[in-house]
Amino acid sequence: MDKLMFWLLILLINFQYTTCAITNPTSLDFIKTSCKTTRHPALCVNSLSNYAGSIQGNDQQLAKAAIAVSLNTAKSAAAYVSKLAGTTSNIKPRESEALKDCVNSMTSCVASLTQSIQELGKMAQFKGQNFVWHMNNVQTWVSSALTNQNTCIGGFSDSSMNGQLKDAVNKKMSSVSQVTSNALALVNRFSMRHKDVTHNP
Repeated sequence: MDKLMFWLLILLINFQYTTCAITNPTSLDFIKTSCKTTRHPALCVNSLSNYAGSIQGNDQQLAKAAIAVSLNTAKSAAAYVSKLAGTTSNIKPRESEALKDCVNSMTSCVASLTQSIQELGKMAQFKGQNFVWHMNNVQTWVSSALTNQNTCIGGFSDSSMNGQLKDAVNKKMSSVSQVTSNALALVNRFSMRHKDVTHNP
């Protein structure tokens, strides 16, 4: 009996391994192919590979996951900048002002990404011009989020702020901008592929 259970266990493990070998590469290949349309393909693949199981070759789910990555990164950056803004010691007045502006920009950024991911989740119920209108909303909000991130970075462009604070903020914002740029590219890809399917029966 023990021997029988042993071989059944071996068969079960082999079956699970084979299933994963068939499914996961396919999902990951879809992500890799899709990420080639982005400005940061390696980062795109790395940030979305954990979502392969839920994406399953679906353009809408891919775009939604990309925005989710951007939103989480933006929230982390917003919290980081807010913490810095609350620290007044050893900060020049110009730097303090730039931090406050950055906090406002990142608050708007998080709001825009939140709206876009909520809207994108409803896209399956829209068709024709209705789809186009809602899709434009998503694209506008993600673009707005990217603009807000760049606005934050621009606030530290003054040469008088060359220091650790400026470098730290720029590094944080650069990470957010890269994943948001990727998200926008994948949102645009979903939009174009949906239009292609709609206009090519």
